[in-house]
Amino acid sequence: MPTKQIKSALISVFDKTGLDNIIELFKSSEITIYSTGGTYSFLESNGLHPVKVEDITSYPSILDGRVKTLHPKVFGGILAKREEDHLQQLGKYEIPTIDLVVVDLYPFEETVLSTTDDEAIIEKIDIGGIALIRAAAKNFNDVLIIPSKEQYGFLENILGDQKASTSFADRKQMAAEAFAVSSNYDTAIYNYFNKEIKKASLKLSFNEGDTLRYGENPHQQGIYFGELNNVFNKLSGKELSYNNLVDIDAAVQLMAEFKDDKPTFAILKHTNPCGVATRNSVVEAWKDALAGDPVSAFGGILICNKEIDIDTAEEINKLFYEVLIAPGFSEEAFTFLSSKKKRVLLQIKTYARQSSNFKSILNGVIVQDMDIKSETEADFSCKTQITPSSEQINDLIFSNKIVKHLKSNTIVLSKNNQLLGMGCGQTSRVDACHQAIKKAQQFGFALEGSAMASDAFFPFPDCVEIAHQVGVKAIVQPGGSINDQLSIDYCDENEIAMVFTSTRHFKH
Repeated sequence: MPTKQIKSALISVFDKTGLDNIIELFKSSEITIYSTGGTYSFLESNGLHPVKVEDITSYPSILDGRVKTLHPKVFGGILAKREEDHLQQLGKYEIPTIDLVVVDLYPFEETVLSTTDDEAIIEKIDIGGIALIRAAAKNFNDVLIIPSKEQYGFLENILGDQKASTSFADRKQMAAEAFAVSSNYDTAIYNYFNKEIKKASLKLSFNEGDTLRYGENPHQQGIYFGELNNVFNKLSGKELSYNNLVDIDAAVQLMAEFKDDKPTFAILKHTNPCGVATRNSVVEAWKDALAGDPVSAFGGILICNKEIDIDTAEEINKLFYEVLIAPGFSEEAFTFLSSKKKRVLLQIKTYARQSSNFKSILNGVIVQDMDIKSETEADFSCKTQITPSSEQINDLIFSNKIVKHLKSNTIVLSKNNQLLGMGCGQTSRVDACHQAIKKAQQFGFALEGSAMASDAFFPFPDCVEIAHQVGVKAIVQPGGSINDQLSIDYCDENEIAMVFTSTRHFKH
C-alpha cells in the first residue's frame, strides 16, 4: 500500500516532557497542528502556531476542561475514510481531515499511588484522550496514532527520517500500541473501582467484631474479612487467632484431597502437614498420623474426614493441640473433648475451596488460580522398565496429595498410606530429601519399599540416588528436566519404578 503524507495533526497531551525534539521537527514541516488548552499554550510558547480546536468546533473547553475534543468536527476528521463519500461529507460540514493524533493520557495510575483522595483520582480518568486514541487506531488505514510519550521516538523518526510520511505497517504497528495503552489504562481504572467496591462490601458485611487479638505476632494488628460460619460450626473453645485461621485454612485445603477416602487424619504445624494417615478406622488413622511426627504434633491443628468417636477422642486428649476439625463428633466424644474450655472444636460444613489465591506484595496484590488439581493413576506416565504395583500406586497417589500442601522445595516419603517423613521449605531438593529421610528415621520408620513424591522435577539424579540408598522403590515427580533421562536410567539400573505427572506443585 502507498505511503501517506501527514498534512495535519491533533496534539493533546498531559505530560509535555519529550516534546522539544518533535516541536523542532514540526517547525520545519508544513503540517497544520490543532491543539487544546495547556498543550496549545505550550506549543505556542515554543514557537509553533497551532489552531485552537475550539476554532474548529465553535465550542470552548467546558465543564472545567472535561469536554474539549469530544465533537463531530474533531472525531469526524479522524474517523473519516479517505474515500469520496466520506470526504464529501467532511466538505459539506466543514470538517478538516486529521492525519496524525498525538496523545498522552492523564496519569491515572500515578495519581492512585500518590493520593487517597477519591475526587482527585476520578478527575484523572481521561475521557477525551482515550476516545482520540481509539478513534485514530480504528482508522489506522489513514491515520497515525501516537498513544503516549513512550512512542515519541517513533514519531521523531516519522517526522525526520521519513519526512512526515507513513507506511501502512507504521500505522498498523502504532494502532496495536494504541489498543495496548487503552487496554492497560482501562484495566487500571477497573482495578481501582473493583478494589473500592470490595472495600465497601467488606465494610457492609463485617463488623468490628472481626478484629483479631493480633496478627502473626503480638505487635501486629490482625483483622479477618470473611464468612467463617459458611464453612464451620464453632462448637467450643477460645477465639480464633490469626495464626489459627491460617493453619485451619491449610488443614481444610489438605483434607479436601481426602474428603471421600477411608478415615484419614492429618496433623499440621505452621501450615505444613507433619502427620497423615489413612486407615480403616478413625482411631487407627489418628494413631498412625501422630506416629509420623509426635514431636511436631504438639500444639498443632488436627483434622479428620470422619466423625470423631469416643475412642479416638480419648487418644487425642493425650496431646496438647490448638484446634480439632471434623465433620462431626459423637455426643460422648463432644462432651469429653469440650471439657477443656479453650480447646477449639470445629464442625466442618464444606470443603469448597476458593477459586483464587490472593497475596499482597510490592504495594499491590497478585492473584492466581488455586492449585486444586489432584492427580490420579490416570495422570501417571510410567517412565521406567519396572512398573509400580497397585500398592505402590496407592502410596504414590497418597504422597502426591500431601506434597502439594508442603512449602517448596519438598519431598514426601510414605508407605501403606502413612506419611513417614517429609522435607519442606528447603533451598535445595537434596536438602529436602535428606530432611525427609532424617525425619522418618528419627521416629523409627524403616524406609525399605517406601514411595517418594517430589513437588517439582529432579534437575539431577542425586535425590533418586539418596532415596535408593534407604530403600525407596517407587517415585512420583512432574518430570520436565533436561536431565530426566539420568534419573530414569538410575531407576532402571536399580529396579525402582518412576512415574511422571507433568504437573508441578510448587507452594511458596
